[in-house]
Amino acid sequence: MSQKKQSLAYIISASSVGTLIEWYDFYIFGSLATVLSTKFFPTDNPTAAFLNTLATFAAGFVVRPFGALVFGRLGDIIGRKYTFMVTLMLMGGATFAIGLVPSYATIGGWAPFLVLTLRLLQGLALGGEYGGAATYVAEHSPAERRGFFTSWIQTTATVGLVISLGVIMLTRSSMSKEAFDEYGWRIPFLLSIVMVALSFLIRRNMEESPMFEKAKKEGTTSTNPLKESFGNKLNLKFVLLALFGATMGQGLVWYTGQFYAQTFLLKICNLDDIQTNTILVIGLLLGTPLFIFFGALSDKIGRKGIMLAGMAIAVFAYRPIFDKMYQTVSVNNKEVVAGSEKIEETRALNAKSTVDSLVTTTTTRSYTDGATYKKVSKLVILADKTAEAPKADVKETITINDSDKWTLIGMVFLLISFVTMAYGPIAAFLVELFPTKIRYTSMSLPYHIGNGIFGGLMPAIATFLVTTAKDANKTAEEAGQAATYAKPYLEGLNYPIALVTVCVIIGFIYIKGDKKHA
Repeated sequence: MSQKKQSLAYIISASSVGTLIEWYDFYIFGSLATVLSTKFFPTDNPTAAFLNTLATFAAGFVVRPFGALVFGRLGDIIGRKYTFMVTLMLMGGATFAIGLVPSYATIGGWAPFLVLTLRLLQGLALGGEYGGAATYVAEHSPAERRGFFTSWIQTTATVGLVISLGVIMLTRSSMSKEAFDEYGWRIPFLLSIVMVALSFLIRRNMEESPMFEKAKKEGTTSTNPLKESFGNKLNLKFVLLALFGATMGQGLVWYTGQFYAQTFLLKICNLDDIQTNTILVIGLLLGTPLFIFFGALSDKIGRKGIMLAGMAIAVFAYRPIFDKMYQTVSVNNKEVVAGSEKIEETRALNAKSTVDSLVTTTTTRSYTDGATYKKVSKLVILADKTAEAPKADVKETITINDSDKWTLIGMVFLLISFVTMAYGPIAAFLVELFPTKIRYTSMSLPYHIGNGIFGGLMPAIATFLVTTAKDANKTAEEAGQAATYAKPYLEGLNYPIALVTVCVIIGFIYIKGDKKHA
């Protein structure tokens, strides 16, 4: 291997490792959302606590555009390398600190406040990291292979999610369920400090981007990247086109195919969490090489067609795929083993009171295809009969057989294939859209609005839409009316389908072809 290739391989590896760790840090929160909802929020309403956790998770996405502005400006003024070194340390510190925050039961309202603050810091850091890493690799890459080389950066988000799920699964398997619930969930957060330290040592020896160094020597770097990026009408046009014609749809496809798939299986299908994470990890790993494939293909046939095709296919495929996932898990499609249903009831004093009692009812069933069902209902019986009793806390868990598990893996793989088409070429597309002196700022903002705002809010909005649809059906049923929604569990998909469709139309009409900046 030549020295040039060795140097480029090192550059890609060093950039990718750091970005991967930042994605791990960012997504560990989402991967543990169901656990964190019981730690940092009041537990008297589990659904509200989970939605609050998703909202806190989404807050990290909302501030990503601000991070893009702050760190993008620094990257265009002082350099790519030093800027994403700062974002790495900020991300690592915030993630480690989340693992130290006491629970709601210990410090009350300070717990969600502290977690939200640290989550916002994570979002700011990631807002500066991705644009820096993608720009840095692109500016080292030969123009004719830019899609291939930058696609390695594109794999880091998915691999970071896989590692976060893997660390969680290993931590869970190494201790009892009670121990994990008590303190084990903190371990994945605390481990990040070790990975960040290793990445810092790797990145410290990297040199600055040659294109930026050249611009700096020639005195052509920007003194006001924000003004030149968004105050210049022509450049602003490309910023808006990048957002509404590419990154908005790409972000929604990404988060629908990866994060909402997890939320859908866990919270809507009630699939066992270990099976859910196993299915996601295998599906993600099988699909990850496609990032490289479509990135390299975009060097040959262009970025636009591949990205828009991935989005368009997703629009038509989402409802059938998610319906298949739901029906595969649903016990309504399974035959109960005769005599397998067992109902156990226990009564004990409520932990929060010495006079109220807690009734726990556990129902279990087995099915002829090997699936199992477990429902745990916890109801507080108040001693004061005049007071309003809290709603029962009900948790349903379904485990499925190996054949159904591979069916779900196949569905996840299909979802990831759409992600790789939309996401694989996009770093090269964005880098080539803007000139060197304002590239970091100009590409970072539309990317992080598309992914942070439109994509990042997707799980919370979709879960809310499904919950609303189910409540509407329940109200109709109680009133003796026909169900309002035929398939309420698919209502969450209306959000990504509508906006991705808009993005495909805008991109098809207004993106004229590949724009090549040096």
